[in-house]
Amino acid sequence: MRWLPAVVIAAAFVLDVATGGGVNSFPVLAAAPGVAASVLTLSGTIATGVAVNVVGIALVYLEREPVREDLVSFSSLVVLTAIAAVLNVQLTSNRRQLRTSREVAAAVQRAVLPDPPRRVGRLTVASRYEVAHEEAAIGGDLFAIHDTAHGIRMIIADVRGKGLQAVRTVNALLGSFHEACHHQAELAGVVRQLESRMREDVRQSSGAAAESFATAVVAELPPDSSVLRVANRGHAAPLLVRDGRADPLEPAAPSLPLGLGDLVGDDVLIDRFELPVGSTLVLFTDGINEARDADGVFFDPASVLALRWPADPDAVVDAVLGAVLRHTGGDLQDDAALFAATLSAPAGRSPATAPRSGR
Repeated sequence: MRWLPAVVIAAAFVLDVATGGGVNSFPVLAAAPGVAASVLTLSGTIATGVAVNVVGIALVYLEREPVREDLVSFSSLVVLTAIAAVLNVQLTSNRRQLRTSREVAAAVQRAVLPDPPRRVGRLTVASRYEVAHEEAAIGGDLFAIHDTAHGIRMIIADVRGKGLQAVRTVNALLGSFHEACHHQAELAGVVRQLESRMREDVRQSSGAAAESFATAVVAELPPDSSVLRVANRGHAAPLLVRDGRADPLEPAAPSLPLGLGDLVGDDVLIDRFELPVGSTLVLFTDGINEARDADGVFFDPASVLALRWPADPDAVVDAVLGAVLRHTGGDLQDDAALFAATLSAPAGRSPATAPRSGR
């Protein structure tokens, strides 16, 4: 794009010379400073305006002697260059403000959602959070993991909306999850406490925030067990990555997101899946699976993970994030959270001899 103003000037020159002055190339030349304002610096924009005037003068002298009427054309080029310079200053200021807003949003997001520990019990953990380039608002994605007396419990969720209201809801859910993990003996109790907290948050809100909800996956790995318990509340199904496969852990029956549970009662559906030693559980928000390319095609993380990946959650999440950015051309349409956990064998036992539980 930086070469576009030069291309416009060269095209005007070639057009004028090729037609022997039969075609007026000044309108094409006049477009160059405007183009430069959007892709170059202030000095580059001014330099483009100077180059346009030099080329215009050269074309006049190649064809004929200058006349008084040419002053109008060259004066117009000077005025257009000045306008382009002003636009360039404004565009640069807007870009700086947007970049600052994105940096603030990312900093607040990191403060609200710190990285989880690298090791939690028998799980090796990795996470990534990518802020959408199209937004400067703070998103509502969250994840957390806790090692408790009841097992390792983890959550990934996506709160509807953005901005300060989303941050408030994220904080509320993270605090409620932390408390429930240590005080609720059953996974269903954890989900009910999150549901209750979400409803309370909605009741205290007004306007669009009063219609908020959160999709979520809440999972539990009991002590000394390889059977994963999962409660999916309207969220994208996690992927189990192992032996060149990426299997979605689909719930047996759909459930409504957190905040909408009063529409169907307090029943919490819990699905059970085998989590073999060496396998990696991958959880993500809709910024991943709903990312679109230029043709509007959604990204499929399972296609990327259906390879023989090492038992390394960092490698897995980096592969997904790199693939989704390539799919979208480098810009995400929504914030994206990725969370992966790889199960290792119990102490003193190799993966080859570790037991494998059924579903």
